Amino acid sequence: MVSDTVTEVVIEKATVELLRRAETRLPIDIVTALEKAYKAETEEIPKTQLKNILNNIDLAKESNIPMCQDTGIPVFFVWLDKAGLILSPSAISDAIGSGVARATEIVPLRPNTVHPITRSNPGDNTGEHMPYINFIPSDKEYLELAVLPKGAGSENMSALSMITPTQGVKGIKQFVLDTLLHAGGKPCPPIILGIGIGGSADISMKLAKESLLRPIDQRHSDPQFAALELELYEVLNDIGIGPMGLGGKTTLLGVNIEFAHCHTASLPVAINIQCWASRRARAKISIDGAIEYGD
Repeated sequence: MVSDTVTEVVIEKATVELLRRAETRLPIDIVTALEKAYKAETEEIPKTQLKNILNNIDLAKESNIPMCQDTGIPVFFVWLDKAGLILSPSAISDAIGSGVARATEIVPLRPNTVHPITRSNPGDNTGEHMPYINFIPSDKEYLELAVLPKGAGSENMSALSMITPTQGVKGIKQFVLDTLLHAGGKPCPPIILGIGIGGSADISMKLAKESLLRPIDQRHSDPQFAALELELYEVLNDIGIGPMGLGGKTTLLGVNIEFAHCHTASLPVAINIQCWASRRARAKISIDGAIEYGD
């Protein structure tokens, strides 16, 4: 028996609001990191770039309009309630799709999704496998939705390497460095590095993107990966790419890692870069239909 209170209309409403929030206001951990970078910067050009970014964030929030013209593609994560009482995955998918189309019209969002070959555009950010929804089993008493709008500038810098196990952590560090140097100023730094380690090729890519949902001021619960996150953050900020690739002290705002056990003969490592506009939003939907929003 499913809830007669949580309907597709409730999910659609939550989807529209999630996208509005994600596109027009940044989470506090990202804003705090940008403010810290601005105060620490001593060179005029990168300091000016950071000031422009902070002004843009304030204007977007005050005007309730998207902070970037590239409003991204709609990527969702859905944690199902443990009792399975709040709608079926197919009903949730339909509702999120309707919400994305509605949000495209009223937020508004730029219609970004196109057919990969013909480049035809449905005009509402839907299409084959769009919005893309990751369903995750959980022990939660509620349904949780998270949206991660992903712009092309940063997404185009994604990278995957099937490192040999003998390369180990040294190989991981080298791959991350090489990827960042190749990206340069293209993904609109200062950036957040999402890194997926282990699993298989597809699992590591998914983990890299999922890691970007974690606030950058929260280290991994595993001490070994927490130490690697901090080391990469400190070392890579010394390479001098800086805000918008124009030099300076801050190239990265954060490094987040997620991992999975992998085959004994493999060591997949995936990187998903997020620009300074690290947009994300969450909603918890209770069985009585109440919605609680957050980052």
